This record gives sequence, C-alpha cells and structure tokens, in this order.
Amino acid sequence: MSRIGRKPVALPGGVAATITGRTVKVKGPKGELSYTFLPEVSVTIDGSTVTITRIDDSPTAKARHGLTRQLVENMAIGVSTGYSKKLEIIGVGYKAAVKGKVLVLNLGHSHPIDFKIPEGITITPDEKNKNILTISGCDKQLVGQASAVIRGLRPPEPYKGKGIRYSDEIVRRKPGKSAVKAGAA
Repeated sequence: MSRIGRKPVALPGGVAATITGRTVKVKGPKGELSYTFLPEVSVTIDGSTVTITRIDDSPTAKARHGLTRQLVENMAIGVSTGYSKKLEIIGVGYKAAVKGKVLVLNLGHSHPIDFKIPEGITITPDEKNKNILTISGCDKQLVGQASAVIRGLRPPEPYKGKGIRYSDEIVRRKPGKSAVKAGAA
C-alpha cells in the first residue's frame, strides 16, 4: 500500500471539506478549491480527517492513490494558510510594476512585457526593493505555474546573472571568454 496514500489528511481549524459525486470541495478562510478525483480511488470524510482508499491493486490505482491524497492535502493547506513564491528581478534597468490585473515587466527588450495575472493569484512587489515580487494564492499549482511563466520570460543567464530567478535559486556563474583566456596565459 502507498505510504503517502494511506496517511489521512487532517483538516486545519476553520477548514471544511465536502464530497459531491466525484468532487472534493475544500473551503477555508483563504478561499475554496475543488478537485474531481479519479475512479481508481475513493474519498471519505470523517469529522476533520479525509481518508483516501484505492479500489483495487492495479498499477494505475497505486499511482493515483498517493497523488489524490497529496492534492487534497495541498488544497487543505492552501485554503488555510496559502502558498507563496518570491521572484527576484536582477539586471540594470529591469523592473516590474503591477497595474490593476496586469504585471508590466521591463526586462531589457525593446518593449515592456504585459503579464495578465490569473484569477486567484496576487502579485505584490516588496516594500523596500521593488525588484522582488511575491506571488501568492491558495492553489499551489496555480502559484507555481504563474511563477514559472514569469521566470521563463527572462531566465537567469550564467555569465552576468541577469534575469528573473526564485529567491532561493542558486545560479552557477561561468567565467567569460576573456577570463578563461587570461587564466591560460
């Protein structure tokens, strides 16, 4: 049996879960999320715990057992505390500004890039340093996807380190041609 799948999901205080057909809905102070689980698993709610069991021991049921349990736990954490990621914008003249539901990025191109902020996501610049963005929301997948799309607009390059990176990301720097040439002489 799956070690992850057999653990029950404990719902934090202020979070309620309901099952309607094949859909689990989790509601909390940060919002409401729903997930339509697959036919290989069944979900039961007993007070403040959610238990996921699989129908049979087929390989697909085993694979989806742990997946469904983790998705339900991510929803419970998301509606109670939420998820956030921090991005750093590094480079001369690189900057970001939030205008309504659009993130305007100047990343060294000849034009600014407009990123439409998805529903359920908030992007806030840091108070002290405007080049640090905090992307937050209750849906872990949506927060990660929005962060990855923004980072993909100008990934960090290894020579000068310019670009958009996660705050905990380490970019390995390479020496340039002149540094390698000077070291060989």
